[in-house]
Amino acid sequence: MNLHGLRLFYTIATTGSVTGAAALLTISQPAITAQVKRLEQELGVQLLQPAGRGIRLTSAGETIYEMATRLFAVERQIEQFCIESGQGTIGSISLAATYLPAHFLLPGWLARFKQQFEQIELTIHTTNSSDALRMLTDGQVDLAIYGGVTERETEWIQTEELFRDELWFVVSPEHHLANRHVSLAEMMAEPFIMREQGSSTRERLLSLCRTHNLPAPRIALQFNGLYEAIQAVIAGYGANFVSALIVRDEVKRGTLCRVYVDEVQLYNTIAVCLRKGETPRAAAGHFIDRIRHHIKQKDLLTN
Repeated sequence: MNLHGLRLFYTIATTGSVTGAAALLTISQPAITAQVKRLEQELGVQLLQPAGRGIRLTSAGETIYEMATRLFAVERQIEQFCIESGQGTIGSISLAATYLPAHFLLPGWLARFKQQFEQIELTIHTTNSSDALRMLTDGQVDLAIYGGVTERETEWIQTEELFRDELWFVVSPEHHLANRHVSLAEMMAEPFIMREQGSSTRERLLSLCRTHNLPAPRIALQFNGLYEAIQAVIAGYGANFVSALIVRDEVKRGTLCRVYVDEVQLYNTIAVCLRKGETPRAAAGHFIDRIRHHIKQKDLLTN
């Protein structure tokens, strides 16, 4: 079907005359009339008929006008969708996040983002560091919010550091090392409660031991979640090596205490990860920009 001819017929029916349609479309009246005649021949029905000095729709013309109205309304919706999608005001974002940002940062970031971009759908996969980067490289997610170390960047992944947070050794207030300054060897003699293998912080602890030629600590309890591991330490058993962002409030309240290991000062990097050489879609770009803006407002960036 000749959609151009249908559009001319639709404009005639909307304006009520060939003259009005010609003025609106800046096309000559004879050209419009000829196109509509060809459309009628193609469809095998009469769409317009004379009515005094003007025209009116036939019964078939009225039906086809109603259908054309719906058709061109959908066309406008498609055009609007493409505009908004290109601008990043609608669409979807799928992201993977490690446990630290997923539990302590993303809820606030996502809430503020949705206030501005209500029509964007968000899917969040919370997992450990290894799986988050695997999902990114496999194309399962648009980006990853990663709590760990920037050395994990590969030929497939580029990272942008958002800010850094200290890594602390923590124990319960009743623990014999609570608030003490000790050597790393003394600290490593304690049983640890840690996350599962694949956790970035656990890998940092093991790397620290290798760097200082110390045996790996005994992982006495292992949990798949941060909350469970911290609660076990609060209950009075073992030690944890964890981002200060997670336990800062517990230390202030006195339900946890730091252990100061004099020769160790490590930081946890919070970063956004993308596939290298790939520009994020507009919606994902907006989300990353909002994160940057929030961190700048909160003065969390590390020089």
